[in-house]
Amino acid sequence: MEDYELDAVKALTTREKPAYETITLDPLTPVLGAEVSGIDLSRELTDRQLAEIKDAFLAHHVLVFRDQDITAEDHKRFAAHFGPLHPVALAAPDSDPHVLEISASAASKNVAGNGWHADGTADAEPSLGSMLHITHIPEAGCGGDTMFANMHLAYELLSPAMKTFLDGLTAIHDGAQPWGEQGPPAEYEVPVNEHPIVVRHPETGRKLLFVNRPYTARIPQLSPVESKAVLEMLYQHIAGTPLLACRVRWQPNTLVFWDNRCLQHHAIWDYYPHSRHGRRVAIDGTRPRA
Repeated sequence: MEDYELDAVKALTTREKPAYETITLDPLTPVLGAEVSGIDLSRELTDRQLAEIKDAFLAHHVLVFRDQDITAEDHKRFAAHFGPLHPVALAAPDSDPHVLEISASAASKNVAGNGWHADGTADAEPSLGSMLHITHIPEAGCGGDTMFANMHLAYELLSPAMKTFLDGLTAIHDGAQPWGEQGPPAEYEVPVNEHPIVVRHPETGRKLLFVNRPYTARIPQLSPVESKAVLEMLYQHIAGTPLLACRVRWQPNTLVFWDNRCLQHHAIWDYYPHSRHGRRVAIDGTRPRA
């Protein structure tokens, strides 16, 4: 590692973590993620429990809650403690507008989230985060893990010259891109928005890298060739730096809460032809700011 990379990792791993009285945390890696125990999400939480979960969320960005036998109403109640619920795009008329059913089976030709991305970054106000509750894991008993990558550290591991170059640049995020050549449904109002490439977390103020392959279309301050080259370099940096990532292995009735503002995630589709099912609730966010 270069000296600036070592400094970035040391700063992150030695950052003071909050002390907890009502929950227990077991970190997944030194830089990202933690399993939370001592919590039953089927019950209303105390103010102290909620405060400690919120502190842990800002400190670790990915929180894993095991053995949570909860209803959709329990799920939404917990999410609502962090802000208004984010509506599901293209929700069916007879479905809950805030609950997205996640399902893959032998009939699936692809699965949502199979590749590094952050959710809905083409929106003017991408979501704060998501809570995914998996109720059925692949019949083989393995596969279907989700990877998460720390975009604070992704920015901090860039060279000083690259940070200076990226600061002040913006990128166009296009909601039609994930649909590929087939394009989105006719009824889908495609969001297109311009966001800074380097933004600050709205609660901690820390800088982070805010581009992702599915949604980011181009850097308008650069030529098309330059834009493609810079974005591809950043995507390779994110996907090719294992130090950024943690891995969550799902078990039935696991709920994972992640910060969409400073993470990317990758739902690994390595369990075909087996199935996996769950539901996701997202929380409203704010416009990304430099």
